[in-house]
Amino acid sequence: MASGALPDPEADASKKHSNVKYAFTCAIFASMASIILGYDIGVMSGASLYIKKDLRISDVQLEILVGVMNVYSLIGAFAAGRTSDWIGRRFTVVVAATIFFVGALLMGFAVNYAMLMAGRFVAGVGVGYAIMIAPVYTAEISPASSRGLLTSFPDFFINLGILLGYVSNYAFARLPLYLGWRVMLGIGAAPSVLLAFMVFVMPESPRWLVKNGRLADAMAVLEKTSATTEEAAERLADIKAAAGIPEDLDGDVVTVPDEDRNSKETQVWKELILSPTPAMRRILLSALGIHFFQQASGSDCVVLYSPRVFKSAGITDDNKLLGTTCAVGVSKTLFILVATFLLDRVGRRPLLLCSAGGMMVSLVGLGTGLTVVGHHPDAKIPWAVALCIASTLAYVAFFSVGLGPITGVYTSEIFPLQVRALGFAVGVACNRLTSGVVSMTFLSLSKAITIGGSFFLYAGIAALGCVFFFTYLPETRGRTLEEMGRLFGIADTGTEEAERTPGEEKVVQMAAN
Repeated sequence: MASGALPDPEADASKKHSNVKYAFTCAIFASMASIILGYDIGVMSGASLYIKKDLRISDVQLEILVGVMNVYSLIGAFAAGRTSDWIGRRFTVVVAATIFFVGALLMGFAVNYAMLMAGRFVAGVGVGYAIMIAPVYTAEISPASSRGLLTSFPDFFINLGILLGYVSNYAFARLPLYLGWRVMLGIGAAPSVLLAFMVFVMPESPRWLVKNGRLADAMAVLEKTSATTEEAAERLADIKAAAGIPEDLDGDVVTVPDEDRNSKETQVWKELILSPTPAMRRILLSALGIHFFQQASGSDCVVLYSPRVFKSAGITDDNKLLGTTCAVGVSKTLFILVATFLLDRVGRRPLLLCSAGGMMVSLVGLGTGLTVVGHHPDAKIPWAVALCIASTLAYVAFFSVGLGPITGVYTSEIFPLQVRALGFAVGVACNRLTSGVVSMTFLSLSKAITIGGSFFLYAGIAALGCVFFFTYLPETRGRTLEEMGRLFGIADTGTEEAERTPGEEKVVQMAAN
């Protein structure tokens, strides 16, 4: 019997391992775009202390400086949706890296507040590009069996960037006042250069290739990121169906006329925003809701203003402040690793509910500790200080194990192919706008209702988020991107209805109503 006539289990296993490793590597490279957002959040938390002293700006100017990047990133997020459909997901990562590189240099060489704000604007556009394209690319290249793990990588790199920003604060805090914060901000250009070079070893998204008629190229990428050739063929067939390409249509390139492209762009806006079906509206509201609650529950305030929070808790030495802040970064980064290994085992909903509930309890603890300290300004109360530190660490841990990574994972997988880029951009826009409003009002809010009261308010929002996640979001674990429509009532059949759990059926019925 010829040895080639029988399948070789060892060869198949080797190929499967090699392909998973390849998809893993591509996801890491793409997700590194998110590191620039994390670095900016982390470094600004410490740099803001020195910027205020050096430039002698007010609290209002400071909170605008810290939070306005989130508003600027709206431009980048929407532009990235168009750019990624035009030049591809891969080269959009290069655009993100280039824009942030210029912004980081502008901030590093800023001589006054106006120039610093100009740098924040440019960097903000780059951040908008990065946070939109990294999860979309990763979701589109990942097989369903490991998509939860791989699409959580962008959030891991955000947290790694935050930790690097904290370390940068601690490392350069001893430089002269006029130089320290400029080095902290300017050194953020370095990851952008590395990212731009890494893009050239990444393949293009197979779903973008199919959408643009490049079927042979898409199949080549799918064969490298699937366990078997048969799985690659099945994935290609699913993508072709989602893109509206007949299943029996083969060939290296399928020509899509320019007028068809323009009409499809108009159709995308119509399907998602202007006149969505009940199912599409359900998908859009799910994405907007998860992005809103991620930021409205105060996550950026805890990170951006952690030195000020710890200072309010009674830690006044700058080195101790920054050292304690580094502990926050370590906690965030460690627990995001926990989330990456649980997403495809436990599922999205259980982690979301656990995360939101833990954040709510932690915020109540933080608000309690800060309120007690605030009522005794002349006396140090060790247990209250310890409660503030423990609650902050618990908050970032619960955030990182659920709501942090799942927001990007969930949004990148629920939209149909034709509206995925725009849909994710809309979700990111909601995320950044909410974050901007929350971070730019934190100091003013703290003066109005006390810093402890601010965190009690965020705890209430986290509780509402928990209710939203429980009643509104179906489980997506193990579904291919092309199957997601079933959960929200798109093209339902009797077979599809039978595949739903009772909870998912309830969600679809609510969507139909």
